[in-house]
This record gives sequence, C-alpha cells and structure tokens, in this order.
Amino acid sequence: MKRAVLISVILVVLIYLLGYVWIRQAHTEIWEKDGNAYVIFPDDRAYLYYLYRPLSYIDGAATGIKSHIGQHR
Repeated sequence: MKRAVLISVILVVLIYLLGYVWIRQAHTEIWEKDGNAYVIFPDDRAYLYYLYRPLSYIDGAATGIKSHIGQHR
C-alpha cells in the first residue's frame, strides 16, 4: 500500500513538472520592447497561470524568464 501511494505521488509530481515544461516551451515569447523572455499563459485558461505559479517563481529565479496571462499590449 505504501509503495502504491509513493508511486502515485511521484507520478502526479512528474505530470505537474512535465505540464509546466510543455507550457513553457509552447508559450514562450521574447517581447520586443524590453528583450525579455515571457511565458504567456492563454487568456481563456488563466487557471494554468495559477496552477503553475509556484514553478514560474522557481523558473524565474533560476533563468530570469517572466510570465503573465495574455498577450503584451
């Protein structure tokens, strides 16, 4: 039983991490005004921004990439 729970937790964490990696790779843009890279979370899926916010902080501290919801205006 303990082993099944551990494997389940590891799988959930792995899916969470891979989900962020996919979002980051698919939605990263360089903004021309400041030359910085941003992960642009879609407007219609703002929940993804909040779901992956903890990883965004870690990623931003490690790589300098920024993130926000919706396109630059």
